[in-house]
Amino acid sequence: MYIKGRYILSAFLLLFIQPMRAAAMDCTKAANDVENTICANKALYELDAQMGTQYRQLMTTATATQPELKRTQRAWLKTRNACAVDVACLDGSYRQRLQALQAQWTQAAMWQPDAVDLQAMNDLQESIRAESKNHTEFALEHALAARAFESSQTSFAGDPVDSYGEQTHFPKSRPKGVSEDEWKALNASRIEGAAETGRTSYALLDLDDDGQRDLIVDTYAGGTGLFTYVETWHRTGERFVKRSVEPESSLFYTNDRGANQAVSWIRLHDRIYAAYRNGAYGVDNLYLLNPLKINRQVPTVSVRYAYSLQVPTTQHKEDGTSTYDLEADLHAALDHAVTQAMKAAPDSTNNSPLCPIPPTGTGDGDYYSYGPTHYAIEKITDLPVMIGGECYIGALVNWFGSYSEKAGLFAQLAVRKPGVEASGTSYEVYGRRHVTEVSGSLGKVEINDD
Repeated sequence: MYIKGRYILSAFLLLFIQPMRAAAMDCTKAANDVENTICANKALYELDAQMGTQYRQLMTTATATQPELKRTQRAWLKTRNACAVDVACLDGSYRQRLQALQAQWTQAAMWQPDAVDLQAMNDLQESIRAESKNHTEFALEHALAARAFESSQTSFAGDPVDSYGEQTHFPKSRPKGVSEDEWKALNASRIEGAAETGRTSYALLDLDDDGQRDLIVDTYAGGTGLFTYVETWHRTGERFVKRSVEPESSLFYTNDRGANQAVSWIRLHDRIYAAYRNGAYGVDNLYLLNPLKINRQVPTVSVRYAYSLQVPTTQHKEDGTSTYDLEADLHAALDHAVTQAMKAAPDSTNNSPLCPIPPTGTGDGDYYSYGPTHYAIEKITDLPVMIGGECYIGALVNWFGSYSEKAGLFAQLAVRKPGVEASGTSYEVYGRRHVTEVSGSLGKVEINDD
C-alpha cells in the first residue's frame, strides 16, 4: 500500500469532538446539584464529554494500570463534587484532571523502540547497501518494495456531501468488504467527523497482527501545499480508538506541492511500519513509524546521494511542449557553472560576493545571493555564471530531490544580471544520482513544511 500526497487542523478537531459528545453524561439522569450545574453549562458539559473520552481511551490503552486509574478517578469525583454549584471551581477541577489524564495517555501510548525495532532498522540499512550494488539510483525503492506489507485490506470512500464531492461524510451504509462486526464497531466509534473539511478515504487493515483489522483515515484538505493527513484507529474490542487524543496530531502528512514525501507500509521482523519518507536534495530520510502509537524517537534510515548534473542543449519553452536549442557558447557557460558549483559542497548561503561589486549601483546584498525562491522549490546553491565575459548571479534549484527513472533529478538554473530588477531566465538541468552513504539513528521526525 502506497500513499503520496497531506489535512487541516479543523478536520481533526471535529474528529476529536464528535466522540466526546457521545461520552458526556446523560443529563436526563442528572441526580444532584453538581450534575445539574454541568448540564446547564455548555462549557462544563463539553469538559465532561472530554473527560469521558479521555478516561475511556486511557482505560483501554493502559490496561496494566486500570485499578490505580479507577482509584484516582473516584478520588477526583469527590473533589469535583465538593465544588457543588460553583462553575469556576468545576471548570478548574475538570481542566486539572484532563491535563493529568492527557499526560498519562501520552505516556501510555508513546512508542519506545526496542531491540527488535533497532534490528529492523539495521537490517533495512544492510538491504539498501546490498541493493545499491545493482540499483545504485533506486536502492531505497527496491529495498522497500521487497518488504511491502501484504494483508487483507478493504478500502472505501466517504459519502459526498454535495454534487461536487469536495467534502464527504463517513458512509451511512456498510461498504462492500466491511464485515457486520466491523461495521458495528465503526459506528460505535463515531468517525463521521473525520471528513468535514475535505475528501476522506478509509482502509481496514490489520496493523498489529492481532487478528482484527484497524482503520486508516486518509483526509485530503488541499490548501497551499495540497495537504493529505493520515491517522489510524486501533480496533480494541467493540470499538476503534484513535491513535492519539491530541487534536493536532496525525500519524504523518504529505505535501504534494513541491515537497518530496511518501509512505510505504512495510513488514520488518514480523512488525508493521509506516515507512515515511521525507526527501531533499542529496538525501532521503526514512522514518519507521509505529502505525498505532504516538511516535517521538523513531528508527531513522538516511540514504545520501551524489549527482552528476548537466544542462541539456535542448530546452523547453514556457509552454512546456515546444523546444529550442541553446547556442554553443551559452550552453558551455551554463554547463561549466553547474559543474564548478557541484565540485564544492552545495550551500544556499555565501560569505563572499558571487560577482565583483561595482563602486556604484545597487546595494552589496544584491551580489551575494540570487534571492529568495518559491516555497515549492528547494534552493541547492547560489553560484556565479560567466556568460560572454560578464558575471551573472545564478541559483540552482530542485523539487526536494524528486527523482524519476526517466528524467533522473529535474532541476533548474535561474540566472539574472546583478543590479537589474527584471526577472532572470531559467534553464533546465538534469542529473543522475548514486548512493554514497546509508546510516541509521534514533530521532524525531523532521518534515519539510514548505
